Amino acid sequence: MVSSAPLGPPVSSPPTIQNDVPTRLLKERVRRVFRHLPKGLAGDEEALHQLRVWGRRLRVGLPVLARKPRGKRVRRSLKILRQLTRTASSSRDLDVMVSLLEERLKALRVHGLPLKSLRRRLIAARSRSRRRMAQGMLDLEIARVRRDLRAVLARRADALFTVLLRLRQARDTEGNAAVDALLKLQDTFDPEALHRVRIRVRRLRYLGELLDGVRGQPSEAPALLKQLQDALGVLNDTYLLSRWAGEQATRSASRGQAEVSTEAAALQAEFLDRSRAHQRALLESQPVEVLNRALAAMGRARVVA
Repeated sequence: MVSSAPLGPPVSSPPTIQNDVPTRLLKERVRRVFRHLPKGLAGDEEALHQLRVWGRRLRVGLPVLARKPRGKRVRRSLKILRQLTRTASSSRDLDVMVSLLEERLKALRVHGLPLKSLRRRLIAARSRSRRRMAQGMLDLEIARVRRDLRAVLARRADALFTVLLRLRQARDTEGNAAVDALLKLQDTFDPEALHRVRIRVRRLRYLGELLDGVRGQPSEAPALLKQLQDALGVLNDTYLLSRWAGEQATRSASRGQAEVSTEAAALQAEFLDRSRAHQRALLESQPVEVLNRALAAMGRARVVA
């Protein structure tokens, strides 16, 4: 008589995407990028903003979540995504600078021709940048990255334990580098170095979001890191406008446009002062402590003093 008893443990079916948290997180990031791409290519400002944000989230998440993070498809996807987010960001600084200048004009209520001339120059620079951005986005290998990411998703994300290990390693690498940079800068006014710190803080924020998603519980890390990212961002934005105004002062002087040069120099001084004031506010907020709190919320055992 043939026994009907099973010969071994039942073979379990692979988890569905709903139950496979890393795959769900990866799929969401891929979907969000391409959801905003068509309107982004058409120049829609909100779509471009979302494209930048989700493109960066995917760039941070892909090496952490993918089953073959060093594979050809992942490496190629990261390269094209980097080009995509950088191209979509190319006019962002000018958008913010125009907004800052418009706010100043509204506050003044009455302003003369030199300031209007500077406004026209800045708007013209933004228009040129947007045209270059649109052309640059059309030149990207969008079809290639879509195929590669479909193949990456078909393999699903890596095992939960592996993803957690990568997240912790990335947290420690980025976190230690950001803390070290802030400690090294102390109260030095170096907007370019602080902007590099901001990029690290942004990557940490996206890692924190992923970690919360994988663990299935929210933490205060993303909000703390966004707070620090925003403080560093406004410092950089005002500095960039002051630098642009300084360039306009020099250019106008060389063309014999004394009144425009004088107005540009005043604008440069004003926004440089604003940038320094933002740095002082940043220091008063104790950014290293904020960063360490965020890292502790992400599960780092040893907090740098």
